[in-house]
Amino acid sequence: MEKLLPLLSVLLWVFLWSTGGFLILVNTIKTQRHETTLLGLGLGFVLQDRGEMFSLSEGHANVYAPGKRPFHTIIPAFITRKGRPWVSFGVMGGDMQPQGHAQIVVNLIDFKMNLQEAGDAPRIHHIGSSEPTGEQMTDGGILLLENGFRWEVIQKLLKMGHTIQWDLGGYGGYQAIMLDERNKVWYGASESRKDGQAAGY
Repeated sequence: MEKLLPLLSVLLWVFLWSTGGFLILVNTIKTQRHETTLLGLGLGFVLQDRGEMFSLSEGHANVYAPGKRPFHTIIPAFITRKGRPWVSFGVMGGDMQPQGHAQIVVNLIDFKMNLQEAGDAPRIHHIGSSEPTGEQMTDGGILLLENGFRWEVIQKLLKMGHTIQWDLGGYGGYQAIMLDERNKVWYGASESRKDGQAAGY
């Protein structure tokens, strides 16, 4: 066995076959805290469990115990329309993932953006939330806004009582495929904030 240096690497692939089948795969190597950092020589993969943030307090919902699932943020997403496959996507980025997923869905469905626009639109990242380990949010947290929100929107958020700050990064990484069954066209989109590519052959 060989021990790896601390690193964080998350890869997201979204596939669509000519037969209409979708596959989304999220692979992560996270060795910064407690996870295993062993590489089996000749195996081609890292031995790690990606599990963290258990509580050791008896009776806690996330207490460490047999059969429990660890808290983690590997969240592949799939949207159907009228019971048929429509979009397969993912947003990488820790606690930004569920927030990013919700924003992508809102952009696609409510704002009628195309697949690339939905990923390129400015995002909001809420920080200071309650945590699975028991920390409780008491002040509403902070909304980090990406560049691109209109001043009128920011004013409305402030009037609603939100604490607003700005951040240059941390808004996730997005990849997606959409199937247009009526026109028999496949669309791909890739994150403009990170390296990525949408390709078909």
